[in-house]
Amino acid sequence: EPLIYIDVGDTVNWIAKSKGHNVEFIKKNGVPEGVGKFKSRLSKNAQFKFEIPGIYAYWCTPHRSMGMIGFVVVGKDKSNLSKIKKIKFKGKSKKIAADLIKKIEVNN
Repeated sequence: EPLIYIDVGDTVNWIAKSKGHNVEFIKKNGVPEGVGKFKSRLSKNAQFKFEIPGIYAYWCTPHRSMGMIGFVVVGKDKSNLSKIKKIKFKGKSKKIAADLIKKIEVNN
């Protein structure tokens, strides 16, 4: 699911169903203030406990222009949406990101 809503303190698990994929938070404008770097190893399951509210943007590092992106909205906090809109998505990810951002904007 490319867009999920969770509560502060929830943990998300990404399951590696095929080889060559990972999860990486987008460093520039992609996470709330105070969130550190997160990048899983290729072909490995990953998990992250979300302690800081806001929107987290992530991608599969090798396939980020092929549409392998997603957003996690934590604690219904959309205060960093303007920064999320500044992320430079490429290829198929550009349209997918625009569609997901629209969904976030209309969902209260």
